[in-house]
Amino acid sequence: MRLRHKPWASDFLQEHNSIAISNPFDYKGKWKELFGNDHPIHIEVGTGKGQFLAGMAKANPEVNYIGIEMYESVIVSAVQKVIDEDIPNFKLINIDARELTNFFADGEIGRVYLNFSDPWPKTRHEKRRLTHKSFLDLYKQVLVDGGELHFKTDNQGLFEYSLKSFSWYGLSLNWLSLDLHKSDIEGNIMTEYEEKFSSQGYRIYRVEAKFPSEK
Repeated sequence: MRLRHKPWASDFLQEHNSIAISNPFDYKGKWKELFGNDHPIHIEVGTGKGQFLAGMAKANPEVNYIGIEMYESVIVSAVQKVIDEDIPNFKLINIDARELTNFFADGEIGRVYLNFSDPWPKTRHEKRRLTHKSFLDLYKQVLVDGGELHFKTDNQGLFEYSLKSFSWYGLSLNWLSLDLHKSDIEGNIMTEYEEKFSSQGYRIYRVEAKFPSEK
């Protein structure tokens, strides 16, 4: 993804720090207090411009959503969506996902979404893939016992790699599609990339995976 530099992004995020939380470490174990309710919390790692979570938040007001995006120039678009569409159950964090356990407590998250993540196709970059074991370790720690990971991509290679990674880790596959838009799924919320790639005839791959329970 080629990023367009936005020199005003940092000031914009600070101006709207009730949406783009500037001190996420202070809320570790306390995110429900920030939302002001006891609803479950779902996160998207690599939320991009926020179209997916905005749609999910509006469709599911009984769930709180947090989008994690490391690029300031991208996350500002998601913040603007929250402002324009007045979505109270959608917050954002401008931080690297490798720090997940620093700002979420063990078992604090109900579900993790990964949508159209960078495939990092070169073998030497394997550890950067968001479905690599090192990231699965992080998700498992912050998720509730037996929590779920929902993953969508247009990249067949990344999808196949991810299925192997999930299997080796011991996740069970509850739902899987090799061509999402020809499946019987209901209520699918599309991301910006999903709209683009599907309109060009690309297959969309999707899986719902469940972490093994420790109880």
